[in-house]
Amino acid sequence: MKRVLVIKLGALGDLVLAFAPFAAIRARYPDAYITLMTTAPFAALMETAPWFDHVVVDSRPAWRDLRGLMRLRRQMAGFDAVYDLQTSGRSSRYFRLAGRPRWSGIATGACWPHDNPQRDFMHTRARQRDQLRRAGIDDVPDPDLSWLADGGPMVPGPYALLVPGAAPHRPAKRWPAERFGALARLLAARGLTPVIVGTAGEADLAAIIRAACPEAVDLTGRTSLPELAGLAGRATLAVGNDTGPMHLAAAMGCPCTVLFSRDSDPARTAPQGRAPGQVRVLRVDDLALLGVERVAASVA
Repeated sequence: MKRVLVIKLGALGDLVLAFAPFAAIRARYPDAYITLMTTAPFAALMETAPWFDHVVVDSRPAWRDLRGLMRLRRQMAGFDAVYDLQTSGRSSRYFRLAGRPRWSGIATGACWPHDNPQRDFMHTRARQRDQLRRAGIDDVPDPDLSWLADGGPMVPGPYALLVPGAAPHRPAKRWPAERFGALARLLAARGLTPVIVGTAGEADLAAIIRAACPEAVDLTGRTSLPELAGLAGRATLAVGNDTGPMHLAAAMGCPCTVLFSRDSDPARTAPQGRAPGQVRVLRVDDLALLGVERVAASVA
């Protein structure tokens, strides 16, 4: 295999869960020219990764956009093998656009089909390991993430990351910001500086937390994904909702408490740590009913 394409479009949590498969594919083809196809929000992060020679952005053209589809077809031409780790209906249709190369995924006609009838019930990490095993890649160890360790601002003293945001269209995944504020006060009393991270659009959540705990540091909208990874790798602990930055913190080895509502299933999507017990999951049907004391006890 001289040219290999890997498809992983997002979201951030799914991308982080694919770090181990990315590394395994690189180990399987150490001399190949490997390209990652992803979406624009993650291109800068993956361009710094050691597993790929090139990163291309899938603009996800509409199926009626012939010019966009022709551009996508050119991007996918000439590969000896394609590993579709997105395994969506959309990415499976790329099999034909790519000219039917050797394909790992769920596309009809794939030479390495992932046809496990339990795939939709498996955790993402287990599903991807099983997919690669069926394509002849048996060893999928935890990846070396030292390339991310030095990024981000240096916060003096021990600190705790707080991740109060989540996808805007899924408000049920958010623990109330006022509870994060109360937790921040408890952490500050323990000698940990609360550091709030997230997108610029989540600055209002940070303001609520800082109103309750002025010692908290607001870094919302001020860190790139590589910088966030380095910041998480140096944190004493992290507490946050089921969202991408918590996956990144877990991958960096940070002790994490992740808050789940009935809106998502940790058995399929929980962040994966690097050691037993590193990631704790608290799940309640309605996060509005989750008390501060229970969350604080999980990080004691």
